[in-house]
Amino acid sequence: MAKDSYLVGLIGSGIGPSLSPALHEREADRQGLRYLYRLIDIDVLGLAPEAVGDLVRAARDLGFDGLNITHPCKQLVIEHLDALAPQAEALGAVNTVVFEEGGRAVGHNTDVTGFAASFARGLRDAPLERVVQLGAGGAGAAVAHATLTLGAERVTVVDALADRAADLAGSLNRHFGAGRAVAVTPDRLPALLAGADGLVHATPTGMAAHPGLPLPAELLHAGLWVAEVVYRPLETELVRTAGALGCAVLDGGGMAVFQAADAFRLFTGREPDSARMLTDIAALAESSAGQVV
Repeated sequence: MAKDSYLVGLIGSGIGPSLSPALHEREADRQGLRYLYRLIDIDVLGLAPEAVGDLVRAARDLGFDGLNITHPCKQLVIEHLDALAPQAEALGAVNTVVFEEGGRAVGHNTDVTGFAASFARGLRDAPLERVVQLGAGGAGAAVAHATLTLGAERVTVVDALADRAADLAGSLNRHFGAGRAVAVTPDRLPALLAGADGLVHATPTGMAAHPGLPLPAELLHAGLWVAEVVYRPLETELVRTAGALGCAVLDGGGMAVFQAADAFRLFTGREPDSARMLTDIAALAESSAGQVV
């Protein structure tokens, strides 16, 4: 018989203001489930990101049903898992761990499907020939895969760490075909954005702990659509600035909801109501200030 009680959690850095607990628990309440979602903040615990393996093992031993994983542990957690779902393996990043019967820890990635669903909903007719993406970390890998899956002709990956950008571009080309992705350094941004269709932002800049713009405001222009992954605050400085310039803008709320809905489904085997969860996140974001999933 299906369970009616679940214990899950989130491992990451600076996650105190996360809306994930409320998103999951509200939907569970509506479905008549007992559902506890706990934050496991490595900053509060005084642990390095590399301790994620110990935390996963402890959660499994304590009877957790699963975990969400966020910055900066999405790639570090992989070596501590028993298996990866195909999408997580292709990405090299995990944001959801399910403890199967017997304690087997399986990694999934719901960031890809979450971003794709949000983009299809909020920027349905946006041109996708030339897309520039800022950020090549765990979230960056997911949204780049999603963008190419949505039909982008080419994604140019920009990251302060040149090797990380090159690794992601190489992985994308192996998965989607040669020439679909290229890595460049940040000094190329002015020329790239002048002729780009859209900008995907996938760095922590804009979160409560990392306020500000991820690029000079003068590089934005009305011919550009802008998609944000940071959801708390929903109106980051990038979203606000781009919107004021006339850009079509997608905030990070949709991705947060759709990835949470997919994780909820993996944890419980039950179908969440994404429309209700979209209403939840708008209300939750309005009532508090903060950060990212």
